[in-house]
Amino acid sequence: MRRLPILTGRVPRRQAAMTAAALAVAGLLLAACGGGAAPASVPSLSHGPSAANGGGGGSRAAELRAATACIRQHGIPGFQEPVLTPSGQVYSDERSFQDASPATLSAIQAHCGALMARAGLNPTTEPPAPPQLVQAGVTSARCMRVHGLPNVQDPTTRTPYTPGHGFGMSAAEIPAGGKLSPGFQQAERACQRQIAAEIRASTLSSLANDG
Repeated sequence: MRRLPILTGRVPRRQAAMTAAALAVAGLLLAACGGGAAPASVPSLSHGPSAANGGGGGSRAAELRAATACIRQHGIPGFQEPVLTPSGQVYSDERSFQDASPATLSAIQAHCGALMARAGLNPTTEPPAPPQLVQAGVTSARCMRVHGLPNVQDPTTRTPYTPGHGFGMSAAEIPAGGKLSPGFQQAERACQRQIAAEIRASTLSSLANDG
C-alpha cells in the first residue's frame, strides 16, 4: 500500500484494499490470538529485569524477539524491533509490511505466522493511537486548516496512522492537484514544525511511552 510521497511524511490514509498475502497473515494471527489486545500487565521489552527473566513478561518479550528474527530472516531484514509497552500494547514496523511484496508476505506467513501469533505480533494492525500522538496530530491538523487545507480533520484514537510516519489524510482532505497543489504546498511549508512533531510522536521509541 503506497502513500503519497511528500517530504514531511503527512500522507493519505492507507487504502482499504490489502494484498491477499497481507490479509492471510492478518487472518492467521487473528485466528490464533482471538483478535484481542495483549493483557494489560505485560511489561515493555526494555522495562527492567522482569522482561528479561523467566516471568510472563519475559516470555512475551522472548516470543516477540523470536518472531522478529524470523521476519528478518524470511524477507524483511530491516524489520524494526516491536515495542511492548507497560500497558500491554504492541507497536510494530507496519511500513515494512506495507512495502513488502506479496511473495515476501506469503513466505513470512508460512515460516513465521505461528511465531507471530504466539507473540501477539500483528504488523498489519496497530493499537489505537495513544493520547500524545493524537494531540500532536490535532495540532498539525489545525495548522494545516489555517494554511490552505480546510478539509483536514482532527485525528482521533481511531484514525489510521503508521509508526514513524504519523497520521494519514483521506482523499477528501487533499485538494485537487494533490501534493503539487498550491494549497498543499503552502500548508506543508507553514506547518513543517507541527508535522515533524507529529511524526516524532509516532516513532516506536515515542509509542513505547504510551502510558
